[in-house]
Amino acid sequence: MIPESADGALGEFLADPANLPLDLATSVAGSANALGLANAVVYLADLQQRQLTPLNATVPALPIDGSLAGWSYRTQSLRVDEHHHGGMVAWLPLVDGAERLGVLEVTAPALDPQALRRGRTLAALCALMIASKRAYEDSFVRTARTDTMTLPAEMLRAYLPPRTIGCTRALSTAVVEPAYELGGDAFEHDLTDTALHAGVLDAVGHDLASGLVAVLALAAARNARRVGADLHDLVGSVDAALSRWLPDKFCTAIFARLDLTTGRLSWINCGHPPPLLIRDRRLVAHALDRDPEPPMGLPAVLASVPRHVHETTLEPGDRVLMYTDGVTEARTGDGSRFGLDQFADYVIRATASGEPPGETLRRLIHSLLAAQERLRDDATIVMFEWCPQPD
Repeated sequence: MIPESADGALGEFLADPANLPLDLATSVAGSANALGLANAVVYLADLQQRQLTPLNATVPALPIDGSLAGWSYRTQSLRVDEHHHGGMVAWLPLVDGAERLGVLEVTAPALDPQALRRGRTLAALCALMIASKRAYEDSFVRTARTDTMTLPAEMLRAYLPPRTIGCTRALSTAVVEPAYELGGDAFEHDLTDTALHAGVLDAVGHDLASGLVAVLALAAARNARRVGADLHDLVGSVDAALSRWLPDKFCTAIFARLDLTTGRLSWINCGHPPPLLIRDRRLVAHALDRDPEPPMGLPAVLASVPRHVHETTLEPGDRVLMYTDGVTEARTGDGSRFGLDQFADYVIRATASGEPPGETLRRLIHSLLAAQERLRDDATIVMFEWCPQPD
């Protein structure tokens, strides 16, 4: 049994100013000791979500597919087993809001309800520590990488938001490949008290210039959104920025806004493949198709037709998929194109099985990568769901 004084010991450890500058691994070890847990190791998911790499280099990395730690990560659930050196081991997911970070391994002579509660407390604390430090500590970045990143990918990755965000009324998750050679694909999602904002864009080319286009478009969109611009003005700001600073470049994009209370979805499609709507485990054909408009940048500025804001109302549980053509043009194992039907069917089957949205996109992109040596084009997916709580 863990003594009741352990909770107080953790508070004393965290309150001691001398412990504030400690690195994460040392802080975790000290917190685990204060809680009376025999040992604790933080594992972080790599960029492609294939393996869990420990911050403590004395233990090996673990595969996300095919390990108990990976099962905890995939399902975001607790997993308990006997430890090979005796005692018990618990795997607990590390989650920042809705974003999966990795797992925490906790070992103890016995894992009674009190020990598990303290393990969950430590996991929550670790997630907060990671979220606060990973923006400026390169050790986290190095832990999450298994390959060398190109300069365009490095630049663009720095501007991408977390893969998954969510609240009690909506969730949005995204994936983008190739992880280390990303060119001009990018995604965006953000939450306010009243709305979910999401977007996906595809800059022409696959080099540093296309990365600059994507970064400038993201920065212009965020700048407009953060001063209260509506969708029409937001897209106009991106058009103006691209035409001024990169007049010989352009990109296709979709920017959307979901009202968290009413389910009202508004979007502008700038020459991009139309979004897909999945309702009641089926694809609603052509539900979000609209007449095409010019890509973002100089073509839009020169065009005389104003942008159109399209609207529809989602039903609870509806999922919207936005994607770049690198997804649908990818090849399957038999050499055929992946296509819209297989894309939608994959998501529908995963939804029916109760799989978490982030795990659905992880497995989907891995299946595409497994079918070919490399993707023909960048592949990006944003999937968001309106899930209001019942009255």
